[in-house]
Formats: sequence, C-alpha cells, structure tokens
Amino acid sequence: MDATAYTLFSGGAPGTEAEFGRQAEAYGVQEVTYTFDGHKIERSRGLRVLTPEELMRKDVSLSYVSKLLGRTFTNAPLMRKILQTIMYQIDSGHEVFVVGTIMPDGTVRGGTGWGTEFAKICNKPIFTFDQTKNAWFRWNGEEWEDGGLPRITAQHFCGTGTRFLEDCGRQAIADLFARSFRA
Repeated sequence: MDATAYTLFSGGAPGTEAEFGRQAEAYGVQEVTYTFDGHKIERSRGLRVLTPEELMRKDVSLSYVSKLLGRTFTNAPLMRKILQTIMYQIDSGHEVFVVGTIMPDGTVRGGTGWGTEFAKICNKPIFTFDQTKNAWFRWNGEEWEDGGLPRITAQHFCGTGTRFLEDCGRQAIADLFARSFRA
C-alpha cells in the first residue's frame, strides 16, 4: 500500500496519539491533528485548530456520556472540549484503532472510552489493543472478540487512546504500521 495515500486523524495528545503520529510521519502517512486553543498537545503535524463554533457542532451531554460509560465526567469546559475533539477524530476516520484497557462492562477506560463508544454508535470498524491483556480485540457489533493482527485498510483512519502508553502498546502501534505499510 502507498502510505502517502492514507491519512491518520488523531488528537496529538501525549501517549498513544503522539505515538500514532510518530509512526504516521515515519511511514509518510498524512496526519490531521485536531485540537483547540489552549489544549496541550505533543504533535503539531497537520494541525487543525477547531473553532468554538466547530466544537459546539459536536456538543454532547456530559451526563449522557457519564451514564453510557458508567463513570463521572466533570462539567469542566476542558473535558467538554476534549470529548468534542474526540468526536471529530472518530467522524473523520473510516476505521478506528484504540490503545487502552477494555473494562468488564465492554467500555474502554478513561476519555478514550467516549471515542470508542462514539465509534460504536457510528458503526465504524474498531480495533482496541488492550495493554493489560497484550492483545488486539475487534468490536463485532455486540462484544469484543479476538482481533488477531489487524491492518490499516481504510485510507482515512483514526488512532487514539490512553495517555499512559506502555511499551506493549507502543510496540502494538509500531507493528500495526509495519504490517500495514511495509512492502
């Protein structure tokens, strides 16, 4: 596959998103990094700063997100903007790759969980690398199943996940790009 024909949509945050960005750059994959004024990010390649009006187009009820994920999110403006930015990332990708931890209820831990749930709502193909299990899982529309060794197949894909990237997660991202783009 010609990597230059592919685009990573991410948020540039430290951890998983920054690693997806580094791998994309190394392979010549284009990159769109969604952010907003005042957000601290590690990646600025392909920077796309969302306006307040654009963020409002993706407004979501924090009480709904809290109920869906079974955890509490504060009503802080920063958290709201982060969740809105995640929605842009997921919307832009035709398949979604996540690194994090799948919880017993089938959600993914942290803010990453909202991105994963939004991808489920949008019926996007989702692959999650669970760092605690050191394995990829695929959402089949009902539950997580063995994801095998996925490849990036959609020209527009999203890479997101935890800020607390472990060595196994970093290796999983590197291997994903190698499987997808090495001749």
